[in-house]
Amino acid sequence: MAGTPIVIVGAGQGGMQVAASLREAGFDGPLTLVGAEPHPPYDRPPLSKRYLNGEADAAALALRTPEFYQTQNIDLRTGTRAVGIDRAHRVVVLDSGAALLYERLVLATGSIPRCLPVPGADHSDVLVLRTLAEARSLRDRLAEPRRVAVIGAGFTGLEVAAAARTAGHEVTVIEALDRVLARAVSAPVSRHVTRLHRGRGVSILFGRRVEAIEGDPDGPLRGVRLAGGENVPADLVVVGIGVLPDTALAESAGLAVADGVVVDEYLRTSDPAIHAIGDCALFPSPYAADPLRLESVQNAVDQAKCVAQYIAGDGLAAQPYRAVPWFWTDQYSDKIQIAGITTGHDRVEVLGEQEQGRFSVSCFRGDRLVGVESINRPAEHIKARRQLAATGDLAGAR
Repeated sequence: MAGTPIVIVGAGQGGMQVAASLREAGFDGPLTLVGAEPHPPYDRPPLSKRYLNGEADAAALALRTPEFYQTQNIDLRTGTRAVGIDRAHRVVVLDSGAALLYERLVLATGSIPRCLPVPGADHSDVLVLRTLAEARSLRDRLAEPRRVAVIGAGFTGLEVAAAARTAGHEVTVIEALDRVLARAVSAPVSRHVTRLHRGRGVSILFGRRVEAIEGDPDGPLRGVRLAGGENVPADLVVVGIGVLPDTALAESAGLAVADGVVVDEYLRTSDPAIHAIGDCALFPSPYAADPLRLESVQNAVDQAKCVAQYIAGDGLAAQPYRAVPWFWTDQYSDKIQIAGITTGHDRVEVLGEQEQGRFSVSCFRGDRLVGVESINRPAEHIKARRQLAATGDLAGAR
């Protein structure tokens, strides 16, 4: 495919990996990587961990040196947004008015934080954490003592809570459901994480619905008002209630969209000249009964490599995407790792020492073991991933 122009929209981990993998596969045609943020591609997971607690600066997050894009002849366009796709003429239109011709287009547009739909949510001290700029703003605010309210007990919300509490701030986590990480992990892991945070002095409120953020529009926050009139004092609020796939560009181009850009097992959209990967893609998986969308670096990187292989070989001898899903989160010094898709399980078996914080949870759906969640047991996590990759069934991983 030498001489064939490839355009990648989205300069996150997935988009960057597509470009790098194409060059590794020998593709030497024109290659353009378009990113809306002003920064070159950077590692996003540390934003709520090492960057937020001051262990890493922005330079340490860069995925590649500036010289990499030059030597690999990758046309990296930062601070530039794609605003339209002309599929008939195979052109991507940028917000600058420029037009990029493509033979193949890869959408790696990622996801956007869900908005909190309550009065006061637009206050300047109500933050989300998705980008480097947002992480910098939050880190600057945490430079002085704060009463921090975190809305949402998902991975990012709890990582922010851990960083803020470690820095000495007063932290309250507000969760609408009855346990932390309720949509992501089993009940035993939720209980462990709850004990971990409460043991560090974090207040966690379950079954609470936020009604408003209270404070002067041009002044300080006072707190978070909950249903029933309960008030949580706070002068800084971090909202972590999940994300939505960024499908606006795909929708405007008439591509099939559901809970994400719909793709087949080769990550092709309803237009075979366009692929979609990462947080924005809804794809079939041998590890799930229905198409799913995963928000993880592992998924974005593995899908990027799959698409690069397909494009570099012009679809010949292409392999369908069948990578084992896996995830992780750091909560204080504890590492939680998940292999497989454990949501929807109906039975669990716990192995190890729960009281010492070193155990694994095997999650079953009927008689089938669908995933393993490990707390500070990295060897068990690797074993589970290997078994699933080899057999598609974790039954022998215990």
